[in-house]
Amino acid sequence: MHPDIHLALHHARAAELRAEAAAHRLAGATAKPGRPLRTRVGWTLVEVGLRLATPRPSAPAPSPSS
Repeated sequence: MHPDIHLALHHARAAELRAEAAAHRLAGATAKPGRPLRTRVGWTLVEVGLRLATPRPSAPAPSPSS
């Protein structure tokens, strides 16, 4: 490939990547403010589900009283 064409393609791709990065930053800045709460609630539900799904260790049997 001719070096000038390669350089032009490189500049075009770099400009596309910069535009995508700017759009991503802009989307992150305008995200809903309730997102952290939603994330915390989601992980809390995951933790509760894991606790329910994990079998409890068996309790020692009470010793018979004389």
